[in-house]
Amino acid sequence: MKNIFFLFLGLFIGLTTQAQFNERPVLNLQNEDKALLNWGYFLGFNSLDFKFDYIDVPEDGDNLVSTSTGFNVGLISELRLNQFFDLRFEPGLFYTQRTIGFRGFTTENEALRDVKSTYISFPILLKASTKRIGNWKPFVIGGVSYSLNLGSNEDSLDDNSTGTFRMTKNNYNWEVGFGIDFYTEYFKFSPSIRGVFAMNNELIPDNDPDSPWTGNLSGLRTRGIFVNFTFE
Repeated sequence: MKNIFFLFLGLFIGLTTQAQFNERPVLNLQNEDKALLNWGYFLGFNSLDFKFDYIDVPEDGDNLVSTSTGFNVGLISELRLNQFFDLRFEPGLFYTQRTIGFRGFTTENEALRDVKSTYISFPILLKASTKRIGNWKPFVIGGVSYSLNLGSNEDSLDDNSTGTFRMTKNNYNWEVGFGIDFYTEYFKFSPSIRGVFAMNNELIPDNDPDSPWTGNLSGLRTRGIFVNFTFE
């Protein structure tokens, strides 16, 4: 799935750039970046992982994480600061699923925990762009975000002993990425790739402090990659 997606992304960008990177292109949407406020939406995909922090280094190695491709959808509001900088607010919905394989168990029912997460995210980002070159313009983007994990199980009384993996509901992240704005005849299209890294510990320990699942964990943090297609 991932290989097919990134192949499609590469082919799309290749075909788009071939049409856009002419020596004397016809300039599209010449007033697009002059408005104080700009609006749009994005669609995309994500692949999220976990970073584990241990109390004692495990002799049998790290816990394993199997990732799957999730999806992103959201809105964009942009405040133009000057020719090169824009402040963006990108509220969105992100769905992903990860499977954690804990070491030291003999049965799959005990070792594996499916973690299904639906996040409502509220990023505030600074976008820094180069000067427009024909019908394209590279940019870098970064900032911080708050995300609400609707599938956290934080308030559940059950824990891993009954098959329930718990995480914090309220989380804070930093984000950084890059992309290219392409000015088509009717809209601005911007493919981008972004890394997302949790700042807070998302782990809710099991009720038993000596739990074989969380007893040796001091922390757990989400990290991952978002690929977004923006339309403005």
